[in-house]
Order: sequence, then structure tokens, then C-alpha cells
Amino acid sequence: MANKKLGTFEGVFTPSILTILGVILYLRLGWVVGQVGLVGALAIIILAHIATITTGLSLTTMTTNIRIGVGGFYSMLSKSLGLEVAGAIGIPLYLSQSLGCALYIIGFTELLTNIYPDIDYRLTASLVLVILMMVGFLGARFAMKVQYLIMAVVAVSLVSMFASFEFKQELRLSINPGKADFWAVFAIFFPAVTGIGSGAAMSGDLANPKKSLPKGILSAVGVGLFVYICVALWFYFKGSSSELTENYFFAKDQARWPIAVVAGIMGATLSSALGTIVSGPRILLALAQDRAIPLSAPFALQTRGEPLIALLFTGIIIEVSLLLGNLNAIATLLTMFFLITYGMIN
Repeated sequence: MANKKLGTFEGVFTPSILTILGVILYLRLGWVVGQVGLVGALAIIILAHIATITTGLSLTTMTTNIRIGVGGFYSMLSKSLGLEVAGAIGIPLYLSQSLGCALYIIGFTELLTNIYPDIDYRLTASLVLVILMMVGFLGARFAMKVQYLIMAVVAVSLVSMFASFEFKQELRLSINPGKADFWAVFAIFFPAVTGIGSGAAMSGDLANPKKSLPKGILSAVGVGLFVYICVALWFYFKGSSSELTENYFFAKDQARWPIAVVAGIMGATLSSALGTIVSGPRILLALAQDRAIPLSAPFALQTRGEPLIALLFTGIIIEVSLLLGNLNAIATLLTMFFLITYGMIN
């Protein structure tokens, strides 16, 4: 491929952390705290990160023994377990990346409709998808550079939230206050920790994947765990159970500078969507190059080093998801796909 010079920070850490610090952090973490209490929320955060950390450690081990090519997780599985097993896991892995992009676009559109209630929800989501596909076609390196600015915006939004910190301890500490099933809430939260797939999928564009993948993935997971615990505590001390469960935009409404959180949500959702729309087609490209899927020849083609046909096909899947799904439903479906993939990698 044309772009093979991405380093650890821009090629792995940046897409991973910006997918981790995405739509779930801003629009659903407060809801999680309100539904299952502080202890329950912390238990969900830690359990989800344990699954991701063990997968990251497994990937670290695998990268020392194999030559990594395009396709991230799929490339590692195919060289460790063979094409048959890797193909069976690679297909749900690819679909999870596509559904993940739909999840992030829906989160972005939810914010826009909260600010501008009169706009058409589905049309807006479709237009966002088209713009992201155009950016994705410009190449992985361009997409990663765009995310530097977004990372700064996300950092400012978090500062804005913590600058408004105050104690309002009306929530219970119990694992489950009785409002929602613990595992149902876990299923909606889990996609928050799956950002390592965006970094791993860039393996074919890395200058030194054996070095960059372990360092970038594990550091992103560590930073993400710290941020999620801190933000969960902020939600707990800041709002009551009813406020958190009834208002998905509590973070925006309670921040010191609401506009900073609006920018953070926009940046986080768009960067996450951009990361998956860049990485997803590369998994399909790798599947096609190994002839692990039917009609593989068109998807194996590249234009200017980018998998154009795979990108267009991925866009169709995302568009169907946007028209038929909602954030909670897609998040739950994503959890099933990712748990299957993570289990097989481990």
C-alpha cells in the first residue's frame, strides 16, 4: 500500500483513544451511572476493560511471532489460526467496524437534533456518512492528521466538565438500583472499550507494526480506563439518578463551558466514525486478498493505495444501519460481535 509510514502515536494510539473516548463516554456513561449506581458503573467499566486488556496482551504476544500485514486483527488471526478460522471471525469483525461507524454517526446526529430539533434526522446522518467517506478516501495519513485537532478538542471538553465539579450525592452506591438489568447496561456500554480495533486495523499502514501495535494499544486502553473512571465519578457527584437516566445530554448541560462539550461530542463521534470508516474497509480488503469471502476480486482492488470498492460497500452497510437502527440497539449488537472476536483472539 502507499501509506506505510505511520508511527505508534498517529497510527495506533490516536485512532484507538479517540474511538474509546467517543459517543458512549459523553452520551451514555451518565445513563449507565444512573441506571446501576456508582459501584455498578465502576464494575462495568472495569469488567469491560479487563476484556480489552487481555485482548491487547494477546495481540502483543501474537505480534512478536508473526509478520503483520493489512487487516489488523484479521491479519493476526489468519497467520495464527489459518484462513478458515480467520475468515469466520474476520467477517463479524468487519461488520462490527461498520456497525461501529453507524453508532458514532447516530451519536453525532443525536447531538445535532438536540441543538436543532427541526432538522431531518436520517438525512443529516446520511450527509455525515458521505462526508466521512470522502475524508476516508483521502487516505489514512490525512485521516490521522485530522484527528490531532479532534484530540485537543476532546481534552478541552473534559476540562470543561471537571471545571464544574461539585458534590450532589443523591445516587445510591448499590450495584443495581433496580432500574435496569446489569448485563443489559453492560451490553450498551461495552462498545466504549473496543477502540483498539481501529488502531489494530491500521497495521498495514504502520512503519513498524510489531513495535507500534503493542505500545499504542495498551497505552490507549490504560488512558481510556483512567478517563472513564474519572468521568463516572464526575457524573455520580454531579447529578441525581433521575437526571442522569432521563437526560443523555447531561454532560453538555452541566459543563462549565457547554460549547466546549458540544465540540467534544462532535469531535469524539466524528473521529470515532472516521477511524472505523478507515479501518473497516481495510479488513474487507484483507479478506478479499485472501479470497476468504465470495466475489472477492472487486474488494481486493485499490485506488491510489486506498480500498475504494471496499469503502463504498462499507458505506452501504453503514447507511442501512443508520436507517434501521438506534444507538442502544446497535451498541448491544456490537457487543456480541466484539465479544466473539475478542474471545477468539484470546
